[in-house]
Amino acid sequence: MLLKQVLEIGELLDRPGVDGGDVARRFRDHGFDGVEVEAVRAGRGTTSVVRVLIPGTRGASSGGKAPTLGIIGFLGGVGARPQVIGLVSDADGAIAALAAGLKLADMSVAGDRLEGDVMVATHLCPHAPVIPHEPVPFMGSPVGVRPLAEKLVDQRMGAILSIDTTKGNRIINARGFAISPTVKEGYVLRVSEPLLTIQEHVTGRLPLVFAVTTQDITPYGNEVFHLNSIMQPATVTRAPVVGLAITTEAAVPGSASGASHAVDIELAARFAVEVAKAYTAGEAPFYDPGEFRRLTQRYGSLRHLHTLGRGGRRKRGD
Repeated sequence: MLLKQVLEIGELLDRPGVDGGDVARRFRDHGFDGVEVEAVRAGRGTTSVVRVLIPGTRGASSGGKAPTLGIIGFLGGVGARPQVIGLVSDADGAIAALAAGLKLADMSVAGDRLEGDVMVATHLCPHAPVIPHEPVPFMGSPVGVRPLAEKLVDQRMGAILSIDTTKGNRIINARGFAISPTVKEGYVLRVSEPLLTIQEHVTGRLPLVFAVTTQDITPYGNEVFHLNSIMQPATVTRAPVVGLAITTEAAVPGSASGASHAVDIELAARFAVEVAKAYTAGEAPFYDPGEFRRLTQRYGSLRHLHTLGRGGRRKRGD
């Protein structure tokens, strides 16, 4: 159970002056010191990037060969002050990622260490802008999406779970969480069967999968529609990426306050922890390397989808 960690992190982030230092201190209160904080400034303001490394018994950080999982909370901001007072729905991804990291840290301190390393990353901005989007407004970020993705993705991550609130759409309409097909180097691959099994075990229900389009796996700033930013980590890495979307039945703006559901966030965080256990032990591959090799041999590289394409020019802040 991760409800304690979810409530603890949620209360911590629901403050107008919260930053990564507050998170690092909270982890230290739990006896864990593996947190790195970086203040990132851009033309539209500042955000606080938080990175947590939970070493495994055979992890790369200690010279081992067990795979490393990345858990990224990808979002615009945890608050939209002064326009909106309090924690906004967009904060769910940050809460879930940090709650999963805190649980893994608690386990490590108690002696339950995973085989491989787990790297958790997110950012905290309690004063993020609100931007227009259909069918409901999105939360923006003071830092552009591409620079933010480059800050949160570590190339040592062998696979990535990207957690984001995904409520403002008509694509997935169920309370809880859904996962995406695996995305790697511009290819949308089949949904990972091991991850579907873990989802069933965590929720006790049939798995939910949300649709991913070609637009969604291209970088922001190319003037095409994106479901949201959940798949943006896939544009800056060769590692396989799976989106972990926290969802609702009704379309809810990312800037809405009072819209975070602790039980749903806990489900997503618990799924991330269970994936970390299995993936770092080599038991939950995100994709089939042989099949991916056959695809690239037959159809070539699709890594051009990581770029803005022909005639594309990145706007400031993208």
